[in-house]
Amino acid sequence: MKMSNIFKGAMVGVLALSMASCQDFLNRPTEDNYNVDNFYKNDEQVEQGVNFLYNSPWYDFQRAFIKIGEVMSGNMYWGSSPYLTFTTNGTDGDLVNMSYSLWAVNGQANTVITNILNSEGPSQAAKNKAIGEALTWKAMAYFYMVRTFGEVPIVHDNNAILTSGTYNDLYKTDRASVYEYIIMTLEKAMELLPKQTSGWNGRIDYYSAEGLLAKVYLTRAGLSGTLNNDDLKKAAEYAEDVIVNSGRTLTPKFSDIFRLAPSVHNATGEHLIAWQWECSSGRWTSQNTLQSDLCFEGFSEFGDLWGGWGGPSYDLALAYGVDPVAGPKALANEKDTRRQATIMMAGDVYPYFWTTKSTKTGNKGFDYLYFLYSGDEEYANYGVPAQFEGPCGLQNVKHLFGDGADHEAALGFSAARMSYQLPTPLLRLSDVYLVCAEANLLGNLDASKAVEYTNAVRARAGVDALAAVTFEDIWKERRLELAGEGDRWYDYVRLSYYDIDAAMNDLKSQKMKQVWNYDTACKNYWYTGCGGSLEDVPEDLTAFDPSKAEWRTTGYLNDKGEDQPVKYNDDENAPDRDAYVNATIFTLPLPSEDVVFNPHLLEPAQPVDVRTEYVYNF
Repeated sequence: MKMSNIFKGAMVGVLALSMASCQDFLNRPTEDNYNVDNFYKNDEQVEQGVNFLYNSPWYDFQRAFIKIGEVMSGNMYWGSSPYLTFTTNGTDGDLVNMSYSLWAVNGQANTVITNILNSEGPSQAAKNKAIGEALTWKAMAYFYMVRTFGEVPIVHDNNAILTSGTYNDLYKTDRASVYEYIIMTLEKAMELLPKQTSGWNGRIDYYSAEGLLAKVYLTRAGLSGTLNNDDLKKAAEYAEDVIVNSGRTLTPKFSDIFRLAPSVHNATGEHLIAWQWECSSGRWTSQNTLQSDLCFEGFSEFGDLWGGWGGPSYDLALAYGVDPVAGPKALANEKDTRRQATIMMAGDVYPYFWTTKSTKTGNKGFDYLYFLYSGDEEYANYGVPAQFEGPCGLQNVKHLFGDGADHEAALGFSAARMSYQLPTPLLRLSDVYLVCAEANLLGNLDASKAVEYTNAVRARAGVDALAAVTFEDIWKERRLELAGEGDRWYDYVRLSYYDIDAAMNDLKSQKMKQVWNYDTACKNYWYTGCGGSLEDVPEDLTAFDPSKAEWRTTGYLNDKGEDQPVKYNDDENAPDRDAYVNATIFTLPLPSEDVVFNPHLLEPAQPVDVRTEYVYNF
């Protein structure tokens, strides 16, 4: 019998205390015999009780996080994926899993809050902090739900609906009410959370909730069809408070934000909210699996990588100002350091990956072309594919941690198969900078702050400052800064609220096809640098000289003597994304099983007086 994701999410929260051992700040007791009656007895247990919300309930969202945020937005190309063509339906497995994950977060948060409120023994400060963290996660789940599905039910109290048996009698709530519920929830979280003003220990604090609240206000500002200046003013004020008073700073080197070592990515506190994964043999759903889904075969020794046949889009590369078709020498003059930290191209070398291995030059690190074509026996057991897999001549970089040695060097222990401990950022300080810039610009509040905060993000990336900024400048800056982080689609959703034509036209303008014959071009480049050619590959590749390598885009002959150009597929007969873009794409369907379980979800949404109907009376 089918069960609603809403019902299953509520049950997860009620039934699971969800204890497991771990090796990072999310410490939990190893005992299996805890229950609500004998837990939450001291400050430590209260903290442990909320830790579950930092990873496991979010586990099933990881794939949809990328497919919605990056594939639908045009940042990634993924073959015949329905997310690329906006044809996803309510039976799609990743969409169903996402829905369940978000309802599970809500259910778990509600239950943890109830358990902590009913506890005796812990200090009030510890209880407030844990409840504030749970409320922020709850708000984050609803923020994803309302931007993805539009109108959704509000489940304020799991126990109430389970006790009354009304879980299949819930009605959708209109979007305006859902946004008000999110805002109310974050306001309460900020009342309870402490203010941390240096570094980052992975936990949510006052400024984490405030940064999210700023982004919620910016998003809601256009919900009525026209921009609401009061919402824009609040977005700007909350964002600036985070920027000025949180003590957090932009990480000086962009690529360091996404490194595995906590000493690197924690130092400045740029992560405001992040999934905090762990390597645990006892609980499968605690680990980061994004490297497996996004990376190419052979990058680690674990044999669990299958993402090479997708990758960043040709359009995204052009946005950074580089053209994969032009080859490695096109990278010589690029300024934007975010490109290499986001998308991998032929000619890129990464000193922070494969730190125990040597490139052809003798330096430690990962050289993509050397890895693919050198024939180095050191890589043989990694399952090297010996061909460039990315359909657009590009591969993902964010969410990668490297090989087992990299993981052990950073954290002191190896990653088991598909069990990585790299945090996944959901809200970063640079995002808040750009929220503040956009709110000031759209609200005609303070143009100088729009310029200041946009340029602060650009300066870290190594690109020139702008004398003035337009919406288009900030719109592009958000793409370049946050590409690969599951966020871009929701920029389109926000824009669609008040300018749907602009959102559709931008999507229609994207180049979302493949690059032809890229692997052969890479081989040509590699082998000609050794003084040979594809037809005469030298056995000894030690003579490789990149300065002599020849990157040919004008074409080469295949084994049949046919000209094979290296080019973007601009064949007018090829399927084009333009055909799939219409006004309906900005709201995804609710899972079919939810609708079958509760037919009320097919009925019109109901407005709710949120602050009267739902009260946080603590």
